[in-house]
Amino acid sequence: MRNDKDRYWDCLDQAMEASHRGRMDEALAWLDEALRAYPAGAEAHNGRGEILWDEGRIDEAAHEFERAILADSKFTAAHLNRIELMIEELAAYESALERCDELLSGRAELPRPETSVQAEVYYLKSKALFYVDDLEGAIFLVRRANKAVGMQPVYSAFEGQILFELGRYEEAQRVLEHTVSLDPDSAHVIYYLGLVLERLDAEHATEAFARANALDPHHYPLPLEISTQDFEQAVATAIDNLPRSIRDYIADVPVLVEDLPSRELIATENVSPQILGLFVGSPRTEASTTSQALDLDRVMIFVKNHTKVCRDHEELIEQLQITVRHEIGHYLGLDEEDMERLGLA
Repeated sequence: MRNDKDRYWDCLDQAMEASHRGRMDEALAWLDEALRAYPAGAEAHNGRGEILWDEGRIDEAAHEFERAILADSKFTAAHLNRIELMIEELAAYESALERCDELLSGRAELPRPETSVQAEVYYLKSKALFYVDDLEGAIFLVRRANKAVGMQPVYSAFEGQILFELGRYEEAQRVLEHTVSLDPDSAHVIYYLGLVLERLDAEHATEAFARANALDPHHYPLPLEISTQDFEQAVATAIDNLPRSIRDYIADVPVLVEDLPSRELIATENVSPQILGLFVGSPRTEASTTSQALDLDRVMIFVKNHTKVCRDHEELIEQLQITVRHEIGHYLGLDEEDMERLGLA
């Protein structure tokens, strides 16, 4: 007679087969059966976590990864899944960084930090640093990940993304073009290459966006087409829709429409090249305490960044209303609660 562990592994095989065929409810049922046969099965808890994560049941997924680690503290996949979930879904960046450092510590009760595991932890730590705006730290670690295991498309793609966010477009182009040669069907990489080329070579940027769209039209729609005149009119309409008291207060503040933020702006204001709008200057609440000339205050709205995040003209008009109101709110020195109260959110 087979013991419970034999039954456990049989159920895991059935769960994997069901998962590969897209039958997730059946896969979960087999994993439940596996845990009835062997409640301390880390693999089954981890498998449940992965399926629940795919279904958007984030808290349940996190619980399953924790249970997997409690069942087997050396089970690498559960540790890595837990960290990635913290980063991608829970915005628990500091906790994720702590978990990464624990895995790299070499403590006896944790997974052995073999080269491939180290590389993945470097990559995850890089992502966490990226989200807390430590881009230099992020690029150092993702390069370390690539160095540990050789050039990996996922790591190289992220390096290119970081370089783009830093405004280092020529470097980003070289990295992303090489990544495309390694993974020519990655819509994500090709799209980011398009973002870079948009700043360097507009014609080839259009080709990259079209190629990304052909590979994955849902996630990478083609940029909307709109004339400068129509865009400026939409911005003017957004300003006209502000409350009268706000319009009067900002009458002397220029609202500038530009294609994209400049490298200088990205560097001096420490902002993303993908920002939709930006207030530059001193908020009115600080105007009396700063020596900066008031005529330097301005709101900037970026055309091409809007046309890439909106799927149709109706959505574009709606987003412009949001962007204009938000940046005017920054000029007024308002926090998010104030903006909502005054109809600027």
